[in-house]
Amino acid sequence: MSQNLTLAQTHAWSLAKTLMVCVTLFKSDGGYGVLPSDEFDGDPAMILFEYDPWTR
Repeated sequence: MSQNLTLAQTHAWSLAKTLMVCVTLFKSDGGYGVLPSDEFDGDPAMILFEYDPWTR
């Protein structure tokens, strides 16, 4: 978990490009987290961004 949104966004994009899968950046009580989109089963209201390595 990261407390810095810019750092979390950078890591999310890097993870998406490395794994070549869509990843989800979400906010929880503890900070920001990143997971592959198909593994995220939390509240959709927590989602901030979704990164698709195939669209950029």
